[in-house]
Amino acid sequence: MDVVPDIDHLSPHHDTVPDVMDAPIPTGKASAPADTKSAHLPRLHLIDEQQKFSQELSTYINEKWTLKDAGFNYNVAAVFGSQSTGKSTLLNRLFGTSFDVMNETARQQTTKGIWMSQGKDMKVLIMDVEGTDGRERGEDQDFERKSALFSVATSEVLIVNLWEHQVGLYNGANMGLLKTVFEVNLQLFGGNRGKEKTLLLFVIRDHVGATPLINLSNTLRADLERIWHGLSKPEGLEDCQITDYFDFMFTTLAHKLLQPDKFNSDVDQLRLRFTEASDPNYVFQPQYSKRVPADGLHIYAGGIWDKIMTNKDLDLPTQQELLAQYRCDEIANSAFIVFQEKIKEFRQPIESGSIVEDLGPKMKDIRGVAMKSFDKDASRYHADVYQRKRSEVLTKANTMLEAYFLGQLKNLHKKAVNSFSANLQQALRQEGAEFSVVVAASKKDVMDSFLEGAKAITLEETEWSYEEELYQLEQGLREFATAQREKELNKMLTSLEKHLRKELDEPVGLALNNPGPGMWGRVIVIYQRTVEDGEVLLHKRARTFDLTEQEQAELVVNLRRQAWVLLTKKVQEESVDGMMLLKLRNRFEEKFRYDEHGLPRVWKPDDDIDTPFRKARDETVELVPLFAKINTLDPVKGENFELEPAEDFDFDQSLKVLSETRQQEITTKFKRESDAFYLEAKRSVVATQAKVPYWVGVALIILGWNEFLAVITNPLYLMVVAMVGVPMVAMWYLDMLGLVETIAWKAYDQGYKFAMEKLRETMEKSREGLDKTQHQGQRQPQEYPVRTHAGKDEGGIELSSLDKKTQ
Repeated sequence: MDVVPDIDHLSPHHDTVPDVMDAPIPTGKASAPADTKSAHLPRLHLIDEQQKFSQELSTYINEKWTLKDAGFNYNVAAVFGSQSTGKSTLLNRLFGTSFDVMNETARQQTTKGIWMSQGKDMKVLIMDVEGTDGRERGEDQDFERKSALFSVATSEVLIVNLWEHQVGLYNGANMGLLKTVFEVNLQLFGGNRGKEKTLLLFVIRDHVGATPLINLSNTLRADLERIWHGLSKPEGLEDCQITDYFDFMFTTLAHKLLQPDKFNSDVDQLRLRFTEASDPNYVFQPQYSKRVPADGLHIYAGGIWDKIMTNKDLDLPTQQELLAQYRCDEIANSAFIVFQEKIKEFRQPIESGSIVEDLGPKMKDIRGVAMKSFDKDASRYHADVYQRKRSEVLTKANTMLEAYFLGQLKNLHKKAVNSFSANLQQALRQEGAEFSVVVAASKKDVMDSFLEGAKAITLEETEWSYEEELYQLEQGLREFATAQREKELNKMLTSLEKHLRKELDEPVGLALNNPGPGMWGRVIVIYQRTVEDGEVLLHKRARTFDLTEQEQAELVVNLRRQAWVLLTKKVQEESVDGMMLLKLRNRFEEKFRYDEHGLPRVWKPDDDIDTPFRKARDETVELVPLFAKINTLDPVKGENFELEPAEDFDFDQSLKVLSETRQQEITTKFKRESDAFYLEAKRSVVATQAKVPYWVGVALIILGWNEFLAVITNPLYLMVVAMVGVPMVAMWYLDMLGLVETIAWKAYDQGYKFAMEKLRETMEKSREGLDKTQHQGQRQPQEYPVRTHAGKDEGGIELSSLDKKTQ
């Protein structure tokens, strides 16, 4: 048996029928064998000669065929073809059914109406359909078409039985019947496009091998393709393809009488397609299923037959109308070959985004040539058919051209957006450009250009419209302008923020470095002055954006809030532990190490160090609470300053600077550092009054006599000793060692301050690394417990012992 192994996929876009046997069949599930032990399986006369639908289908499904609980696990196949072509014989041999077969001597019709039976050992229902071209019905072909349509509507696989010598014939190969089936199927079931399909299995009988199967199948495919293109398709389905509703397979069977063994072998091979899911040509694929449960099949099939019986469109057209339809389709196809060839030149430039010059007039001329070619030859045929087909040809031509119309509109849209963007950017670079004026002018230019291009490609006798594209363009330009305005506004606000930061940083830092009762008042004055300047700049720049009063008011509120945020950030930077200790230490040094004239103090043994120390430290510690919270009292207006809270902004919370815990920590650290200054002052007094015993000098002379001789006899050593020793001896006799030590400590302190100032600058430039910088720059003073007038401090250093050394 010769077979075409794959399902046929017919392409509607080629003049010749393409090779369509390369699409693989998806895998499906094989039907389980049915419990049918009887030699003669029960069969039902589903539709009789009088076209009446049997009411016993439900009984047969539930009781005799035991498919009540099968659900979707069953299949339906049907066969149709010319009378006396051996359809029933094929079914009985293929599925083990017991349909009546033709009497070879009488040569009369045996199958009347539609019979149904179950295949042996399988859950498959087979319908034996009355043959076509029978002499019993004569010219009455109405039932043939109805039964064929019913088979297509209810079956997953439709077996088309025909002789080899019938291939290529219009009636013998059932092409007229298939054309009607296709047309009515589109009208009734067109809405299920691509969702449900039916497999047409063409079984070519009595194949002797002279003509290969591939040639026979190509002939059938060409006929099917030609029929499909000639169909009058319902509205909305003009571009549908035959493969949206049908798949095709082809096979041959040897001559039953001349080659009985080969015939039986071919039938057995064909049976595998219905029973073995692993077979590459398995026919019961999921996409063919009608998705009707077995227990509801009688309702579904009965409803389908009722539709077919009541559909007036199934009446056979007159011969004149058939001829007119056939010829008009041929003429239209010829005209469209030239039409498609001419419009092909527009595809590449439009798809590449280019705008085709004079596209409208060119499309109008090409369409006019095609319509004139059709009118010349088709106007001689049936007037109603001609007018209907002419309308279809015009609609089809407009549909093809509409793709280029929409493509050109898309390119015009793109060009308009790009031009609008470029014009807007260029105009905004000019000095004194107002945003709203620039947007309005640029928008008018591109909209006028788009409208001119859209009108030029809109043809008469079409329903084309560019209103939707025009609306989308307006929306796009509006959204782009809005986004651009937001961008320009953000740039303006960013510039204002930099201005605010510049105006706030240095003045606020100076105010906080000079802590005192009026410190926060100075800060608030700086803030108010900066905000007033910022508002003036904001109003000046905002006028160009055509902002509403409400929008301007919101920007002003945001400006004040942003300035306050910048201020609080600066305050937080100035109030970190390292910066606070630096401020406190500077203030303490001013009070303790310098006198009221700003001169450094040189402590003498009879000076009272404790009292100035306590006074300076206490006054300095009193500055810490000033940094606990920002005082919002405006010294100019005499009232508290306040900002409205927002979802992400808490004004009251922003006033808090140092918590109680941090105040205590900073105070403790400062006191420890101040103790070091106290001990330094005490050490300077002790160093200036220390006296060396005389015997130490005698010992040094005796023990160091040799070294003394070595030094005075060596010019180099003598010069070094003179340069170092003479100044030291002079300072000792002049009682200046303490002063020198103080100056050395002062130099060290100034170096320390310089380092901390550099650290502060680094912190301002890199706020994100604030904590790390704080730990690196924070000075860790050595703890020196100090004895007060009351006695010993914790740690036990007695200041009285130091006092004794100075006496």
